[in-house]
Formats: sequence, structure tokens, C-alpha cells
Amino acid sequence: FFAKPLPEDRVGIQDFVLLDAHNSETAFLDNLKKRFTEDLIYTYIGTLLISVNPYKELDIYTKKQMDLYMGVNFFELPPHIYALADNVYHTMLSETNNNFILISGESGAGKTEASKKILQYYAVSCPSSTLMDTVRDRMLMSNPVLEAFGNAKTMKNDNSSRFGKYMDIQFDCQGDAVGGHILSYLLEKSRVVSLLYIHTI
Repeated sequence: FFAKPLPEDRVGIQDFVLLDAHNSETAFLDNLKKRFTEDLIYTYIGTLLISVNPYKELDIYTKKQMDLYMGVNFFELPPHIYALADNVYHTMLSETNNNFILISGESGAGKTEASKKILQYYAVSCPSSTLMDTVRDRMLMSNPVLEAFGNAKTMKNDNSSRFGKYMDIQFDCQGDAVGGHILSYLLEKSRVVSLLYIHTI
């Protein structure tokens, strides 16, 4: 997977901080295009991660890949969502403080898939794997229920989620996953046709 680095003129630069024309939109997009052409869908901007939806299956989410990124310095390996997930987890442990991953993007960008990959990574990398599997599965199984109330067809996605959610995974002081839940649910109000209020006495 990482056997031989490819030339930058072919695959672009993996961290936009190192891009010479750092204030050029054309150079920014050209770098993304070079990487996308080589199926390198992840690029850093410092500790931020940019992801481009490849609209196809890529063999970059295997158990072997997860093992490569576990406990490794953030910039030691090529950009990956596993590197981000691992960095957030270890920062949380070292600082003994809450941490979060914010996933944003336009419709069809791959936000739901990104959250699945992060949950799968934690299910494999966290000490309490059986409980983490349960937490992950229950959170992922909530998607169809939420989507039943808030999905729509867009130009890029036949099943676009019109809602946002805040998934909370809880860890103990040793880093074991001990639970998780969805704290809030935000439906895009412009998609609501009508509301029915039932008042009981």
C-alpha cells in the first residue's frame, strides 16, 4: 500500500499547507484533481482532512489499513480518515478531555460513509471491542429510521439525508468504549410539508 511514494507532479501534495501557491484556488483544485485521479481521495490541510467521494469502492478500509494507523503519528502516513480517528482518540486520552469530529459537506459528499468508517475503526482499535461493536451497530442501525423522515433525491444522490445528528461515543478513563447515543436530531425544516400536533389532557 505505501511501498513506493509516487512523484508529486503525478499525485499532488498530500498536505495543502505545503502547497507553494497556497492562496490560489486553481492550484488547490488542481492538486485535488491529481490526487483523485490516482484514487487518493484524502488530503490534509494541517490537521483538517478533505475527502472527495470516489463514487466507487476502494480497497483502503481493510483491517490491515486500520492496523497501520493505530497509534501512529498523524503525519507519519498518507492522509486517511483512520489517521484522523486515531488522532482524536489519542488526543482525548492524553488530554483527558472530550473531543469531537465534525463531518460536513454537500449532498452526496460521503458524510454518512465517513461516519461509518470512523465507527468501524473505533470498533476495531478500542480495547472494549465487543461493546464497541454493539455501540457502532446500534448507531448505524438508527440511520434507516432517521432517513425515513428526512431523505430526498438530489442531483448527486438518490437518497440524500436531509438531517443532521450528533453521535456521542462514551469512553472511560482507560479508553474503553462504554456506551453511546444520539444526542440531538436536526431535520431540515424546509422539507417538512406539514406538522400534526396532538394535545392530550
